[in-house]
Amino acid sequence: MKVILFGATGMVGQGVLRECLIDPGIERVLVVGRSPTGRTHAKLSEILHDDFTDFSAIESQLAGYDACFFCLGVSSVGMDEVRYRHLTYDITLAAAKTLSRLNPGMVFTYVTGRSTDSTEQGPQMWARVKGKTENDLLKLPFKAAYMFRPAGIQPLHGVRSKTSWVQAIYVVTAPLLSYLNRVAPKYMTTSEQLGRAMIKVARDGYPKPVLESEDINRI
Repeated sequence: MKVILFGATGMVGQGVLRECLIDPGIERVLVVGRSPTGRTHAKLSEILHDDFTDFSAIESQLAGYDACFFCLGVSSVGMDEVRYRHLTYDITLAAAKTLSRLNPGMVFTYVTGRSTDSTEQGPQMWARVKGKTENDLLKLPFKAAYMFRPAGIQPLHGVRSKTSWVQAIYVVTAPLLSYLNRVAPKYMTTSEQLGRAMIKVARDGYPKPVLESEDINRI
């Protein structure tokens, strides 16, 4: 399986990249991002690209892939809806529309979050925007598309948050997060479990298009 990964320098993307590189069934990983990952591996290649609303300049390098793991995401804290929608909806759909045209046999997996609002009508702005993003991704002509909605994520194997205070919280609460992952799979998963589940679903499919934390852990 040949895969494209967006968001490889973020916490979720770091975990997915690790699992892709150690999975023997994945022969090539193409990372598309604004900054380099700092990783070297025989099956890893990277494209640095600035405009995530227009991929025309690199289209020739995006064809021939079996799956896309889209892990880009930003916090809505302190952000108005117009800006958040641009960074969440516009960028995701620009990439997905390009990939669905170039790779009609592709499986597209998108990381959103628990409580995403599929009705697009709820009171939480971020949840409405995420819901519309999910809904419109599911309409694109991919082989299949899956929406991953993890709740809490415990970073493992050197995966780190890019935000220093968030990373400090993860370090301090690591024992608690491990305990919650064992006893409350509805609310907690790990970067390893998330990455492995995304790979397995891209390879083998899943009975439903939206996966919550308990689905991720079960897989």
